[in-house]
Amino acid sequence: MFKRLFIAIILLGLVVGGIVWFKFFREQMIAQFLSGMTPAPVPVTTELVEPLTWTPGIDAVGTSLSARGVDLAIESGGLVREVKFKANDKVTEGQVLLQIDDDSERASLVAAQAALTVAEAEANRARTLSERGVGAASTVESATAQVESARAQMAQVQTALDAKKLSAPFAGVIGIPRVEIGQYVTPGTIYATLQDLSRMRVDFSVPEQQIGKLALGGKVSVASEVGGFSAEGSIIGIEPRVDPNSRLVSVRAEVENPNGALVPGQFLRVRIILPDEAGVIAVAQTAVSSSLYGDSIYVIRNGEQADELKVEQVFVTLGRRSGTRIEVVKGLEAGDRIVTSGQNRLTSGARVRIDDSVKLDDKTGN
Repeated sequence: MFKRLFIAIILLGLVVGGIVWFKFFREQMIAQFLSGMTPAPVPVTTELVEPLTWTPGIDAVGTSLSARGVDLAIESGGLVREVKFKANDKVTEGQVLLQIDDDSERASLVAAQAALTVAEAEANRARTLSERGVGAASTVESATAQVESARAQMAQVQTALDAKKLSAPFAGVIGIPRVEIGQYVTPGTIYATLQDLSRMRVDFSVPEQQIGKLALGGKVSVASEVGGFSAEGSIIGIEPRVDPNSRLVSVRAEVENPNGALVPGQFLRVRIILPDEAGVIAVAQTAVSSSLYGDSIYVIRNGEQADELKVEQVFVTLGRRSGTRIEVVKGLEAGDRIVTSGQNRLTSGARVRIDDSVKLDDKTGN
């Protein structure tokens, strides 16, 4: 019995030992096989680092408003007799837009004209009598005063009559009518909006650190999120104070709007165009890899063998951004060739193969 148990233990040990030896042997052979393999070069796109002319700018968001735009209000209350415009009509300066019932004022004007006529006749009569020596000078003065009073009364009635006829203060596009014929309105009631769309203003804000770069007449470019509108203009106003809450300074620019594509209240992306700078090192933003250790760029280097290329991970200091490009302040030199895509498969020292059949962007820096 003991002999059989001993033989079973020996056989079990041999089996277990064989399994362990086979596993170790297999892992050793696999490691030996892999150590002899050379990874294929990773295909990457590259770019030659060259100094370029950089067009710096200050980016902001703004709101459009017309150079001349007002809400038209009723000057004198009453019943609306005529609405002489339709929504989106182009009106000219002085064009009559709204007529309020003015029968009472017209009657008062006739009475005032009659009173003026009587007063002038009385003044002429008093003046004639005074010249003949049968009238007192005080009578002439009193009659003259009555004439002036009658004229003032007539002018007052004429002003009230004119207030019943509302006209456009300037040429532009008028909005939707807010009153109807027969409606009773009070002074101050808004009856439409009038906007001059030939030129537009853009209000925006920039950080206080950028105040020194702002100047009246400075060039700006604006673009809308919808409709593909873009235009250029200039700064016409800079607020002489910084908002203590937001630490921003308000700026106003004016741009051309010849086709009326831009309307007041639209959201706009604004860029203040600063003077060009030559000799700036800037690369495609896709070339930069960011991690907890910092920003880095893979630079192409020659390998140990002929026609062999490897990459070196170089940590860089970045600066300003403009469009699809970013300034490199430190870490790269003109003439370096860098990787612009394919970095996710790279480590420092990896072999690469250049494939520049796809061009990512231009090098304008705009």
